[in-house]
Amino acid sequence: MAQSGMRLALVDDHRMLLTALSEWTNAAADDIELVAAVSSWPDLLAHPAFPVDIVLMDLDLRDDLPISMKLRTLDTVGVRTVMMSTYSEPAVVRESLASGALGYIVKSEQAETIVLALRAAMRGETFVSGRLAAQLQIDPGLPQLSSQERRIMALYSTGESAKRIATMLHITEETAKSHLKRIRVKYRLAGIDVGTKLALRTQAIRAGIIVRDAQSGPPQTAADG
Repeated sequence: MAQSGMRLALVDDHRMLLTALSEWTNAAADDIELVAAVSSWPDLLAHPAFPVDIVLMDLDLRDDLPISMKLRTLDTVGVRTVMMSTYSEPAVVRESLASGALGYIVKSEQAETIVLALRAAMRGETFVSGRLAAQLQIDPGLPQLSSQERRIMALYSTGESAKRIATMLHITEETAKSHLKRIRVKYRLAGIDVGTKLALRTQAIRAGIIVRDAQSGPPQTAADG
C-alpha cells in the first residue's frame, strides 16, 4: 500500500515493457501506488483513475501527437510528468524539459533512479540522472526549479518582460514576478548571484534551460533549439 498517496500512471505502447514496469512499480517503493498502466494517450485520458499525481510516459508512443501538447494537457489538470525513452540525445531531453516535463530518464536506468525521478516530480522539482546531466552539461548541484519556474526563467532570460510572460502563460504579472523572485532566492541560497538579467541568462544557459545559437549568438529557449 502507498503511504503518501503518490498515484502513478504508466504509459508505454510496448506491452512487454509495460507489464514489466507495472510489476516493478508495484514492488519498488511503498510511497508509489500504481493506479493505471495503459498503452496509449487516449487510454490515459479515458482511464477512471485519471487525473493522477504523476505520469511516467514513453516519449515515442507512435501516435503523431506533439509531446509538447501532451505535456501542456497534463499540466493543465495538475498532473506532473516524467518522460522515459531509449533516446538520450541532448536536444530531445532539452525539448521535453522545456515543454514542461519534470524529469527525463532513459529506459536503461536503475530502479533507484526511476524512484528518485518520481519523487522529485512529486515535489515539483526537475530531475535528470547524473549521466544525462553530464551529456547536457548541467551541473547537478544547481538549484532545483519547477517546470513553471524553468519556463519563466527561459522566457525572462531571452528578453521577455514579466508583463509579457504573464500574458503568454496566462498568469498575473504579480505571479510572474513572484516566480522570478523565488528563482533568484533559490540561486542565492545555492551561493550563485543572479541579481542581473545577464547573470540570470548565464545560469539559464549553464542549467540547460536555454541554449546558445552558435550562428547568431543570442540564446534560444531549449524548446526552440
